[in-house]
Amino acid sequence: MKKPTLTLFLPVLVALVLLAPPRPVLAAESAASEALPLEDLRLFAEIFNMIKSDYVESVDDATLLKNAVRGMLNGLDPHSAYLDAESFQEINIDTRGEFGGLGIEVTLEEGVIRVVAPLDGTPADRAGIKSGDLIIRLDGMTVKGNSLDTAIEKMRGAPGSEITLTISREGVDAPFDVTLKRAIIQMHSVRGEVLESNYGYVRVSQFQSGTGASLRRQIERLEEKIGGPIAGLILDLRNNPGGVLDGAVAVSDLFLREGVIVSTRGRSADAAYTFNATGNDVLNGAPLIVLVNQGSASASEIVAGALQDHHRALIVGTKTFGKGSVQTILPMKDGAAALKLTTARYYTPNNRSIQATGIVPDIVSRPLQAADSPARAGMREADLAGHLENEAGVAEATDSTTAAGNRLQDRDIEVGEALNILKGVVLARLQTN
Repeated sequence: MKKPTLTLFLPVLVALVLLAPPRPVLAAESAASEALPLEDLRLFAEIFNMIKSDYVESVDDATLLKNAVRGMLNGLDPHSAYLDAESFQEINIDTRGEFGGLGIEVTLEEGVIRVVAPLDGTPADRAGIKSGDLIIRLDGMTVKGNSLDTAIEKMRGAPGSEITLTISREGVDAPFDVTLKRAIIQMHSVRGEVLESNYGYVRVSQFQSGTGASLRRQIERLEEKIGGPIAGLILDLRNNPGGVLDGAVAVSDLFLREGVIVSTRGRSADAAYTFNATGNDVLNGAPLIVLVNQGSASASEIVAGALQDHHRALIVGTKTFGKGSVQTILPMKDGAAALKLTTARYYTPNNRSIQATGIVPDIVSRPLQAADSPARAGMREADLAGHLENEAGVAEATDSTTAAGNRLQDRDIEVGEALNILKGVVLARLQTN
């Protein structure tokens, strides 16, 4: 049997590599399905007829049946859904690489929309939308009671058009409105820079089918800038809501020499797969730190879990989102619609399922003040009125003084912490050697 491509979906934006063909019905399953719940079906037909005859407004049969299907799937889990022709067509958005919208990853939770993460550099990111925010209204439309697809369709639109989101945020007494202007959202999943000396930083904002290759090229560019091998690398997966399973496997494989990366298991034998490392560590064993937070979900958790279980990286940050399920696209016979169905859970190399539990970091970071705040900056002798001048004259600003405030590791406290840890690991290795 041809192996279907299993795709790990974002709560909203779904990156689809290949469409999995419907699996055959096994004999045991066929026998079980023949025992139909006749009384429940009679009840369904009775309710259907009551709505047709007594509801305040006329509703056509197709609408009622589609709503019944959606209700059936909504009762399973937040990620299973019926995709009509329009939704099925839009599922290829991530592979096209751009769309008109807000750049916000969301999931349905108890009837309201919860933000998983804003994408870097998008209208949602610039407006300060945060992971964990609840969207309760869209342009005045109450979200509760509407489907996730309806909310997604409402948030997307022509670039330049505006939409007002009503946000409920933990720690804020009352809901507040944020007006966003839609834009073309282009998916550039990898960027990087040299932090100082020969230490590197790479940011992966989303996992696409080509993310592994993009990350390899970015690391090669950093080595060219450094003029040699990277002494240590920070891999930033904060607020990365996930993406395709292939992308997560490819990124993990860049840093592992051997062993299992991830496995998937479900009710069907077709859902059982194991992905192994191919034996090529692009860093040649150099220290690696992975930054995560509660917005790190799905494919991000695959990478963090694989590198943590193999003791290849230190995971730093806060507990991750906890989406450990795999969705498969099952096209309907007409080819126009499809079923997005949760078919498996994924497991880390140590056979851990992180579904609804998340990845717990090796080092839990705590909120710190910005480096340029008064409490952090403090005063120096040179700041005192009437201080004695240096007899050799005033030295020029160095990379570690005035210019330091412009560096990423100074603007982003967690990156600064990770850099210090990297330096400590490198020094410890030198002393050991």
